[in-house]
Amino acid sequence: MGSAVAVSRQDYCAGDPASAQVLPQLLRAAAAAYGEDTAISLKGDTTPDDALSFTALERKSAELAKGLLARGVGKGTRIGFIFGNGPSFALMLAAIARIGAIAIPISTLLKADELVRVLRQSDLAGLIVQRRLLGHDYVARLCDALPELRARQSPELRLSKLPYLRWIISTGEDLPPTIHGMEFLTAAAPGVSEEVLLEVESEIHTTDQMVEIYTSGSMAAPKGVKHNHGPVLFRTHWLRPMLRIERHKQVPAPLPMFWVGGLMMYLLPGLAAGATVTCTEGTMSSSRFAMGSVLAEEDLKSMPQMPTIWALGMSETLGPYSYADEQRVPGYPLCAPLDHIAERFEVRLADENGNTVPQGARGEIQVRGYALSPGLHKIERAEYFTPDGFYHTGDMGVAQGKRILFTGRDGDMIKTASSNVSPAEVEQEMQRLEGVHSAYVVGLPDKERGQLVAAAVVPREGAVLDFTEIETKLRQRLSSYKVPRAYVAIAREDVPMLPSNKVARRQIERLMAERLGRAP
Repeated sequence: MGSAVAVSRQDYCAGDPASAQVLPQLLRAAAAAYGEDTAISLKGDTTPDDALSFTALERKSAELAKGLLARGVGKGTRIGFIFGNGPSFALMLAAIARIGAIAIPISTLLKADELVRVLRQSDLAGLIVQRRLLGHDYVARLCDALPELRARQSPELRLSKLPYLRWIISTGEDLPPTIHGMEFLTAAAPGVSEEVLLEVESEIHTTDQMVEIYTSGSMAAPKGVKHNHGPVLFRTHWLRPMLRIERHKQVPAPLPMFWVGGLMMYLLPGLAAGATVTCTEGTMSSSRFAMGSVLAEEDLKSMPQMPTIWALGMSETLGPYSYADEQRVPGYPLCAPLDHIAERFEVRLADENGNTVPQGARGEIQVRGYALSPGLHKIERAEYFTPDGFYHTGDMGVAQGKRILFTGRDGDMIKTASSNVSPAEVEQEMQRLEGVHSAYVVGLPDKERGQLVAAAVVPREGAVLDFTEIETKLRQRLSSYKVPRAYVAIAREDVPMLPSNKVARRQIERLMAERLGRAP
């Protein structure tokens, strides 16, 4: 793909933001081009920091960047931050990444134990935390997870659970003595000149890592997905016109920016275009919009509408790598067909040996390209990549002409009585039944059949489920081996969710096994 690109100092202070190749170049070019226009705002916030102009984003992030440099942060230093959508999120991302440090946004949805696992796995040297969000005190959550933070008296950290972490910074008052206030950076900033900051930024290359996104699949442990400056900016510029994000446009950001969806579909294209990204503290996270599930028609209609019909995408590809000509194909309810592949990506449908599967046969969707993650933190490349550079997505599909139709995740298929059952197919038929809002079909261990097809069913408001009647109707629509042989009613609010807003199907399996008396 050619050698790494370094950008001259002069290019940072001028030029078209749409041509920026690394983040510091984008920040300075956007400030010069868009000035005092609002870059990002937080609806309903009454603090002085409820909005940032492009000029203010560049200036304030430069101050924090200088403070980070003064505190020993440099290229490759791993800095985490926990912030909800809003100006402060953009500020922290900009300050960290513009000096070549690795910005690691952490989900605000993580509970104490989950948080410790991610913080340890990510090898953070520093952590910056929003004090409160939606009634949650994140300093208290950290202290619950790491009791040493309450017991110790020094902010110079030496924590056994997080051996690389040296400091934590937060906003607000009444911080424990182990956590610095923001003045830890702002007071140190004057020690670094603008000249030094410019020299640092001029050494940021397209091949330098910019961010690391922590994500998880419906059945997998969290993983850190690496992305470099060049691919992030390339995808920013490709997505902006596809999303029709333009100068002065108001761009609502309903998805969390600590994941690729919010970062790449709203924040960065908005900054490049000169739009105003508008945020609310609460972001979409519920079974109503669970990713990778068959959604009810009314939920589909209430989701934010995109100008492009997206098909598949993932954190590893910096968002959608495929898009479609139509929303759904009959019999394939989980996502739109892969009709088109995004620029600088290539996709193949392969068997377990890497051979292309014939028309109508089921295979794994594999992807490679410039904007594909170069690797996952602390995981051997061979675990997820083929020898020729394709990524094992774990998504399965069938070829229909030049398009690929998504059939589900590799591990989701239920093997019962020597037959394969697609949960999505059964879920789609169940949702067509009167009184059924949504259903989650899983396989439970069974001595006779291998796996027993079972369904957790969410009723519509006011409906009473008659599972005998439901089973009778399903037998009229599905092959007998596909019809669930066990049912459990579950309320929508009780559907277990992962922090990545995917249904936790392993938890559904355990819940159903317990209720049906089949727990091991």
